[in-house]
Amino acid sequence: MRENIAYLGLGSNLGDRWANLKSVVRLLNAPNQGVRVIRSSRVYETEPWGLAGQPRFLNCALQAATSLPPFPLLRRLKEVEDAVGRKPGPRYGPRVADLDILLYGGLTLDETAEGMALQVPHPRLHLRSFALVPLAELIPEYVHPLLDQTIGSLAQKVDGLEGLTLLGPLPVSNTEPHD
Repeated sequence: MRENIAYLGLGSNLGDRWANLKSVVRLLNAPNQGVRVIRSSRVYETEPWGLAGQPRFLNCALQAATSLPPFPLLRRLKEVEDAVGRKPGPRYGPRVADLDILLYGGLTLDETAEGMALQVPHPRLHLRSFALVPLAELIPEYVHPLLDQTIGSLAQKVDGLEGLTLLGPLPVSNTEPHD
């Protein structure tokens, strides 16, 4: 089956944040689930966005190959969040794991289906240093399909850069073929 390349945002600010990130990658790489993590940006500790008064996040971006169309991919990401222990809470609130589709191939999408809303590229990507800076490590020259600017140039001028602390690499094991 044909695979598409998707870029995912990954974050955690509850519990053992490093272990949560590693668990997400392990679960995404599970055989026969339609997702294979190819590589990860480095991990950054970041200020919370959208809701103050919560612990700092660990954030990174993942490049993944997927045989899943966008909505089934989103559903798979929600399953992984649940498996790691994410519980319902306030929008932008603290969470064990948060996964977002930042980009999916060259697709632009703004639809609701399967009881979920999905916008690709992520509608607030250009506003979030915690997503843009890690993504720029992976694809600095990629042109945002709606803003006609490279991810690297958007990352250089986004608000919140002073709130990022580089921590280091996230090991990604993708040696097993899937699907």
